[in-house]
Amino acid sequence: MAKDLYETLGVNKNASEEEIKSAYRKMALKYHPDRYASASEQEKKAAEEKFKEINHAYEVLSDKNKRANYDQYGSEDGPQGFGGFGGGQGGFGSGFSAGGGFDDILSSIFGGFGGSGRRNPNAPVDGDDITLQVTLTFNEAYFGVKKTVKFYRDDECSDCHGSGAKDPGSVKVCPYCHGSGYVTQTQRTMFGTQTVRTVCSNCGGKGRVITDKCKTCRGSGYIRREVSKTLDIPAGVDRGTRMTIRYEGNCGRNGGQKGNLVIVFDVQPSPVYKRIDNDLYMDQHITFFDAAAGCEIELDTMKGVTRLKIPEAVQNGTKIRVKGYGMKILKREAYGDLYVTIKVDTPRNLDRKQLKLLKEFDESLKDSQRPRYNKSK
Repeated sequence: MAKDLYETLGVNKNASEEEIKSAYRKMALKYHPDRYASASEQEKKAAEEKFKEINHAYEVLSDKNKRANYDQYGSEDGPQGFGGFGGGQGGFGSGFSAGGGFDDILSSIFGGFGGSGRRNPNAPVDGDDITLQVTLTFNEAYFGVKKTVKFYRDDECSDCHGSGAKDPGSVKVCPYCHGSGYVTQTQRTMFGTQTVRTVCSNCGGKGRVITDKCKTCRGSGYIRREVSKTLDIPAGVDRGTRMTIRYEGNCGRNGGQKGNLVIVFDVQPSPVYKRIDNDLYMDQHITFFDAAAGCEIELDTMKGVTRLKIPEAVQNGTKIRVKGYGMKILKREAYGDLYVTIKVDTPRNLDRKQLKLLKEFDESLKDSQRPRYNKSK
């Protein structure tokens, strides 16, 4: 059973033209497909069907003849209609007329959505972002650096200011749609008339045509050129860190704002340090004697030379924390920590005398001084 068109718009049968138009605005705003862009597929489908019903109801009730037919016969096509959405396939004749109707109301509500959800080609469109990868050495990432990058982007044509026309006089109202951007095709079928509204193919929906294109940009409204940009890269960036420079991307269209320049950093590894977040890790080799007796050494760090005290009887693989000597923390006046892993070097190529001394030394050790492992004799 066909749905009642008055009920679809939420008005009574005695509603005035203004009341019908107002109800349509409210319902179209609520169920327009663009409102359900992030909804589930089921919700999108339901909203789309509801939106079609609303459009059809308004198309009928806003037309005096169709409304009169509907009130008397239950179909906008009159006594030969079968109710519902009417219409069939196979036309006996057709004609074209410039836009108007419920799509114009939708345009005023949504600022550029057509009845089918198509965006107005004259609406402002923001420019695309440009993404660049910049590779830094480990030292550059640690201390920060200025780097100049070169890239190509679309800039608004300075001669036509983005219009694509040679001069203002070269922009004319489209003769096919008379500036509306749409044409309406009316077909007669055995079930009555059917109206289909489509984007004007002559102007692409813009409502205007350019008779003489700008020679600089060849009518596109923008030119592609190479750009140099000096980046002030702060200390502490890591691999995958992103820097966004606003409005340095491609130009927008129809007055839309420029896109952004997005820098993605890659950092080369250090031959000395391993980085984990803001902490640094390094190995420090010491002699067998220094490990046993303990010592104090000069340690080369990214901040310069500092003194590192190694306790006696330190074991191979021991990590010593040096607070505040790690990586610069991005956007903060603070540093991570440096972890020094002790590597005890075993003496090599010992002669007989040295081996004898080591054996005597080993035999002089008490059980409490020996490493904790079982030694077979």
